[in-house]
Amino acid sequence: MTAFTVALVLVVAAAGLLRWRRPAWYWLAFGVTLAALRVLVRYRSVMDACGLTVPPARWRLALARATNRPIPEPRPPRIRRLRPTRTGLVLRLKLRPGQDVFDIAAASDRLRHSFSMFGVTSREVRSGVVEMRMTGYDVLKRVQMPAGTETRAMRVPVALREDGAVHYRDYRAIPHALTLGATESGKSVYQRNLVAGLAPMDVALVGIDCKQGVELFPLARRFSALADSPDTAAELLDALVARMADVYRLIRTQQRITVDVPDAEIAADIWDLPDELRPTPVVVLVDEVAELALYATKEEERRRDRIITALVRLAQLGRAAGIYLEICGQRFGSELGKGITMLRAQLTGRTAHRLNDETSANMAFGDIAPDAVLAAIQIPAELRGLAIAGDASGGWHRIRAPHTSLRQAVNLCNRYADRTPDLPELAPFRPTTGTATELVPSAKASPATA
Repeated sequence: MTAFTVALVLVVAAAGLLRWRRPAWYWLAFGVTLAALRVLVRYRSVMDACGLTVPPARWRLALARATNRPIPEPRPPRIRRLRPTRTGLVLRLKLRPGQDVFDIAAASDRLRHSFSMFGVTSREVRSGVVEMRMTGYDVLKRVQMPAGTETRAMRVPVALREDGAVHYRDYRAIPHALTLGATESGKSVYQRNLVAGLAPMDVALVGIDCKQGVELFPLARRFSALADSPDTAAELLDALVARMADVYRLIRTQQRITVDVPDAEIAADIWDLPDELRPTPVVVLVDEVAELALYATKEEERRRDRIITALVRLAQLGRAAGIYLEICGQRFGSELGKGITMLRAQLTGRTAHRLNDETSANMAFGDIAPDAVLAAIQIPAELRGLAIAGDASGGWHRIRAPHTSLRQAVNLCNRYADRTPDLPELAPFRPTTGTATELVPSAKASPATA
């Protein structure tokens, strides 16, 4: 009996230590089994307490009265499948007649407390079927991306969502995006993850960094063009507009609109062209958009109008030509001048790190997800890298990018420097680099996101 007690104490102590120091290990070793049992045992009573049950059918009541049996209990949604994951549990529920997916979403906080889980989110799979994802621990406290992620052209895994799923930046689905964040909010690390994910792909990277290039020029070996001042940025954007026109002429000549060509094979953008004719897609990263919109003299005002006009043209017309915008900034508001709200309207993806003012949060989410504005301005300063991500569909969620140091990003860009395409239109803006920088072993990544 003494040996059993000692073994039990050791197991409990090990579980407590794992839960404190390694919550992911604790979840896989102990938590997932305990949580699954807790959900199955409490399910009916919790659903009844949360108002997620429906009265029994009339024929059941009539049958119970006719046979003098007890009145049937209210029925909760039926569990179709319970699947454990590396971060929590996934329940697929079949709704009863009269129930709605918004009922589950409205009760998510009560379900979280009742099932003793860290978070509960839900989404509609199809009519009458809801998928409820429950996380067993704070997956955003120490971000660990899964070993296997779905990779395909122009789709980059950049962060982890609060429900344990991977957040992807898919340029073909959401061509242009706006990323906001105050100083020391983690915006630069998010940008490094984007560059690191795009580096192995067949894509041209174009950077505009008006802070004299301190953010993007260390990664210059993987960039086809870089600009470090508003004057150079204006010329670079004009060159991109000219490239866009050339690509459209190429698509026009290759559309193949004949009677015997199926509709699906008619070329309407670069992805419909044959591989040997397809131009290289271009991702344009603007590090600080406010520096492009500010002016003090008449000459700078003309330059500013030229830059904003080019950005709006690229945002409106660039998708089919394979030109994608990634606009970043600390501040984004209508006081930046005319054309800014027109530019924002074309930026489908929105990501907001910690912001210093509510106006920027409203510019990011006010027109697509008003309830995300409050979540964006409530991000604490100590959680650098935590962000709110949303799109024009109105949905949003919390994400956090894994910590990627500047040295790690530089090493990746140097490793894939041979994949940097030479674009004739952008040749004058190709950054000059010396000999290949030797890869320096990266220090162990900190769990906190800088």
